[in-house]
Amino acid sequence: MTSEERPLDAAIRALARGRGLPGTLELWRPATWTELDARIREGHPWWSSADRPDHGWLTGNGRAAAPRSPFGGPRPTTGQLALALCDADGRVREAALAHAAGRPAVLPLVAVRTADWAEPVRRRARQVLAAALPGADEPTLAVTVPVMIRVGRRLRGTESTALLREFLDTAPGTAVRALMLHRDRPTRRLALDLAVERGLLPAGELARLAAYDEDTAVRGRAATAALAAGVPDETLPLLLGARSGDVRSAGVTALRRAGRAVEAEPFLYDRSGLVRACARWVLRQDGRDPLPLYRTACADPKTVPDRAPLGLAECGERAADLPLLWELTAHERAQVRALAVAGLRVFEVADHARLLPLLDDPAPGVVREAARALLPWADRLPEQELLRRTGPGRPLHVRVRALRLLRESGSGAYEATARRLCEDPDPVARLRFRRALGIEEAGPRRQSRRFWSWLS
Repeated sequence: MTSEERPLDAAIRALARGRGLPGTLELWRPATWTELDARIREGHPWWSSADRPDHGWLTGNGRAAAPRSPFGGPRPTTGQLALALCDADGRVREAALAHAAGRPAVLPLVAVRTADWAEPVRRRARQVLAAALPGADEPTLAVTVPVMIRVGRRLRGTESTALLREFLDTAPGTAVRALMLHRDRPTRRLALDLAVERGLLPAGELARLAAYDEDTAVRGRAATAALAAGVPDETLPLLLGARSGDVRSAGVTALRRAGRAVEAEPFLYDRSGLVRACARWVLRQDGRDPLPLYRTACADPKTVPDRAPLGLAECGERAADLPLLWELTAHERAQVRALAVAGLRVFEVADHARLLPLLDDPAPGVVREAARALLPWADRLPEQELLRRTGPGRPLHVRVRALRLLRESGSGAYEATARRLCEDPDPVARLRFRRALGIEEAGPRRQSRRFWSWLS
């Protein structure tokens, strides 16, 4: 493959020369097959006469046959068959389908043909696919099922979707479970839905999926199914310990139904706002007010949980709880200080005189929250206070946030300050400033966006 040749072009050239699809293609991706089909049907003017397929093996005379003509000639190679299945001539595509039976390597392309614009091609492709699916092994299903899901979204793909659903409803449980491990997310989602409907997964396995799967939709569906199974001892520990806040919130909510509402109290200080809200709801349903718990937790500086100040602001009373939050902005732990400032933002505090000094905090998290709290009132901030914090003697995180506030304030000094900081002699600082302002850093293969075009 030349440096300018696209991988799919190289794959088509390999097929035309009698070789198989190169291992560099990601055949598990349904887009690979649909793009391969589109590229072949576009045609390739740069093919040599030796490369250009003539499909002579279909009739023995080099011409496409009518749909019902007998076919002679030798058994086609996989490459010949793949090229014919994607040919621009519908008669060639239909004729090629007669040779696709028992050829699992091209089954994904047969799946593409089930949504073909030509009705005879669609009908023949569905017949071939319906006959091939029951005997297909797991590797073949792994590349074919995602294609069927993808083409099922096309204008003429509804029958393909129905065919897939009919097959999976009766497919061996091992095949459905194998599809749940697929890298294609729509495939995993469909396999999970069918596994739940057919009762193929125990509650504990569903809970593990909810806790560890990378796909949000799979996590949510698995958590719902695990809770519906009604086995708290197997599911709740996994759900409550999940990395995803959505899954933990489902577990916390289920504590009430399991009669274990008291276990929701530690989740009042969870890192997820949704989980904290669910924990408060569970405690209230159990007859306990979470507000005194937050106040007690925040009152002792030695034991205050990191997120207790933010939780206090989320359900507290402005007049009663603001003084406690201001006290916690001086706490020895940076995380407590940062979330106390975040609590002030929840209360929409506009005391610029007290918030501005928080921009000088040594912890970047505190400065970030202080800048967010000041942002709605950036046009009222003293320009000199912000300019002073962009100076070279200041910590980098302070300079970055001050520059952003200067931009939002509409200051006339912003343009010159931004130009100066984006040309800072420190490469780390320069990169941070450019990223903060949405300007790409120049690289060997990427031209950076011009600074003045960004400002315009």
